[in-house]
Amino acid sequence: MKYGARNKIHAKVTSIKKGDIMSLVKCEVLVPAEMASVITTESLDDLNLKVGDKIMLVVKAISVLPVKE
Repeated sequence: MKYGARNKIHAKVTSIKKGDIMSLVKCEVLVPAEMASVITTESLDDLNLKVGDKIMLVVKAISVLPVKE
């Protein structure tokens, strides 16, 4: 299967809720992952971020593609 998404997070399927049209697949992330964010310098200054700060990353995506390798 070919797919255009480059960011991959390995996971294990933990539950499946099958519907007539759509289905929900829940997954557990298997390995630690590293993520990055590009933000404006103004936002960086407003957040007063420093190396070592504990923060929450909120991911906004159009879709998550399950791929069985």
